Amino acid sequence: MTVHFIGAGPGAADLITVRGRDLVGQCPVCLYAGSLVPDGILAYCPPGARIVNTAPLALEEIIAEFQDAHAKGFDVARLHSGDLSVWSAMGEQIRELNRLSIPFTVTPGVPSFAAAAATLQTELTLPELVQSVVLTRTSGRASSMPEAETLEAFAVTGAVMAIHLSIHALTDVIGRLIPFYGADCPAAIVYRASWPDERVFRGTLADLGLVLEGELIERTALILVGKSLGESDFSNSSLYDADYRRRFRTPGWRGTES
Repeated sequence: MTVHFIGAGPGAADLITVRGRDLVGQCPVCLYAGSLVPDGILAYCPPGARIVNTAPLALEEIIAEFQDAHAKGFDVARLHSGDLSVWSAMGEQIRELNRLSIPFTVTPGVPSFAAAAATLQTELTLPELVQSVVLTRTSGRASSMPEAETLEAFAVTGAVMAIHLSIHALTDVIGRLIPFYGADCPAAIVYRASWPDERVFRGTLADLGLVLEGELIERTALILVGKSLGESDFSNSSLYDADYRRRFRTPGWRGTES
């Protein structure tokens, strides 16, 4: 018996990985975060599967489900939204599984910032303009931020910022970033990236709050800030430059590009 932690992707049911979909289809038990994982993914569950929405459950109740499945020899598909490496609460579940000697695997998923960038049809890292993306958040009820991990500390670098779980603090976020990026820095809000009701709001740091004014968006929205969001004047990458020498372009090379 194995518990399979699976990143279910940002929302659209077909943005789960093939591996993740296949694992869901093989497991007689599926635990999913009901507030964030779409019903379409549950359609991949086998007939008769036990499907449990973990949204109202405490950690102890989730672990009890794992233990029950373990006793019965049933594999479990444990679905979390986006990718499991950030803000998934997988770590505390793994700690308990290790304590109980219950085996598990981890299958990555498409993260929300990648889905948002796809919606914006934007490459976040552009040559000689910006080459880093910071994934961060502001303090909330579920967890506070470490003292050194402030918006200001990250903003000093000029990296693109993908600010999660912070739409409720948009005014504060804007005020803290303008001194570093400037009021005219491109910014966007992507609400429920890849879901059927996805919405996009574009602007600058100065007017992003006005763009969103009157909209009832309080969660499941990503704030993106950075020069690459609205820039078309940038240098080409050397990757496809005719004069750039690399092993895949040497005489006699017949392999595929990677």
